[in-house]
Amino acid sequence: MTQKTIVRIDAAPPAHWVGDGFRVHGMFSYNHDAALYSPFLMLDYGAPHLYTPNQAQARGVGTHPHRGFETVTIAYKGEVAHRDSAGGGGIIGEGDVQWMTAGSGIVHNEFHSPAFSQAGGEMHMVQLWVNLPAKDKMTAPAYQAITKDSIPCLENSDVSVRIIAGEHGGEKGAASTFTPMNVLDVQIKAGQTAHLPQTAGWTTLLLVQSGSVTVNGSSPIAKAQLAVLSRAGSEIAVTAQQDTQLLLLAGEPINEPVFGHGPFVMNTRQEIIQAIDDFNSGKFGQIA
Repeated sequence: MTQKTIVRIDAAPPAHWVGDGFRVHGMFSYNHDAALYSPFLMLDYGAPHLYTPNQAQARGVGTHPHRGFETVTIAYKGEVAHRDSAGGGGIIGEGDVQWMTAGSGIVHNEFHSPAFSQAGGEMHMVQLWVNLPAKDKMTAPAYQAITKDSIPCLENSDVSVRIIAGEHGGEKGAASTFTPMNVLDVQIKAGQTAHLPQTAGWTTLLLVQSGSVTVNGSSPIAKAQLAVLSRAGSEIAVTAQQDTQLLLLAGEPINEPVFGHGPFVMNTRQEIIQAIDDFNSGKFGQIA
């Protein structure tokens, strides 16, 4: 089995705020090297951050639109309340995943849950944007509320792999996807190795959230770094120098043009103009 190799390693850039509630590091976005990361469009790493109690209006991001892709929020610590114009909503708690298909158009908001706002505490989350192929960009909006207990987990004393989407070790993930991909939440004990083979030809990304690892004998990849692996090869042996938590993203590239503007990601400039017009004319609906 041929090994995948490291193409590049990027350190987390300085943090910025999304709204007033989410302090994140933008690991990549569709504005740069979109083909390299396809089918993924954006990755915001919300490293652990302590929020003080807040008795006033909850912190977060107010109502805003999306079209042409999916948003995936993985919660490790803290709670977020979500509402959208397609009727989706609820609390995403520790260990849960929210998978929202914007499709033809949706508006939503995301705030710290009332309980988390009042108590304060540590928040640690990741938000991923997943592209949709041209034929599915105008699909009906949808919402998958994936609870912690519904996510398959393969584990022993050394390695734990939660299968959020795709397949690993014969187990299928909890999320439904439009194109083939694997989203794996992995924990590895110091000195141990996890074998995480991925399909040859696929994009493969590793976000190290804590600890340090090598991949197929590479130089160490440290905390808050993102490794891009080669599409050639399939074998991935990840060895932890310290107790490590990482997120593995792998997927079949969508070989289509990417034309985006803020919260809209389509294939052409004209489709973006149409998205803006449709949003401004109220076609994305309203939150009840």
